[in-house]
Amino acid sequence: MNKPIISLSPHVHGGDSVQKNMYGVCIALLPALLASFYFFGLGAVVVMLTSVCACVFFEWAITKYILKSERLTIADGSAILTGLLLGFNLPSNLPIWIIVLGALFAIGVGKMTFGGLGQNIFNPALAGRVFLLFSFPVQMTTWPDNFNDAIDGASGATPLSLMQKAILEKDASILNDLPSSFEMFLGQTEGSMGEVSALLLMIGCAYMLWRKIITWHIPVSIVATVLVFAGLLHLANPIYANPLQVVFSGGLMLGACFMATDYVTSPMSHRGQLVYGVAIGLLTVIIRNWGAYPEGMSFAIIIMNAFTPLINTYFKPKRFGEVIKK
Repeated sequence: MNKPIISLSPHVHGGDSVQKNMYGVCIALLPALLASFYFFGLGAVVVMLTSVCACVFFEWAITKYILKSERLTIADGSAILTGLLLGFNLPSNLPIWIIVLGALFAIGVGKMTFGGLGQNIFNPALAGRVFLLFSFPVQMTTWPDNFNDAIDGASGATPLSLMQKAILEKDASILNDLPSSFEMFLGQTEGSMGEVSALLLMIGCAYMLWRKIITWHIPVSIVATVLVFAGLLHLANPIYANPLQVVFSGGLMLGACFMATDYVTSPMSHRGQLVYGVAIGLLTVIIRNWGAYPEGMSFAIIIMNAFTPLINTYFKPKRFGEVIKK
């Protein structure tokens, strides 16, 4: 067998770059984005444009005037992606000034405080979303009814709120008001802009897997864990919704495919990613069923972001050329 030839740099470039992958994720979000515009109308367009523009502006302003760096990073697509993901986590009738505050926290605190892209501990978009949820709980949990003009303020009960109500009142009949699993799969439900269609989010995830932007380990481990845990709860007591409704409701598919898979805040090794995904799935079901908020996906990802360095310590990727000592 021929010995491998190891030479000094430069080496052949694989073609990947931060900019290419960031815009690849943006492309993967396009089907769900267009669906949110269709379901929620002009309100969704205003929220998304405000979120993206505010995130780009704050990254530019902080880099130029606070960090005083000559190297501007707004062209790498990361600020645009943060704006898109933040917008997907918001109601389509949220006031503009609240969106701007969320963008400022996401970029200013969640990202630039730690040194910018590649150094942030928490997913910036989720940090912004959690900040708004704690600061403006009423506005962040007042959902417009999709298929209606989101600006008129019409509000409907979300599937997650019905699931929580059934558990609190110990009344399984409340779950009869839930949309069917197929309706949730297509997107005919109330909620934030990122809850419009599990189908379109899965299509975007498939695109990222095909482009090798992400691997299957985190999305599959999250969804499989939620299916198993929610299925066991449903079998034990009918006040818990069936597992398909749990998976297709809320921001679970958005979180599993687009937010938990963030390069910076997720583990490096495949084994670590599986542990990370299982923990997110367990925490999501626990918070949804027994927490104060109906949705647990954001909190679960933020919590596991904090554990990522520990996971990386115990599940290290194999180094090239490493020899295991006997």
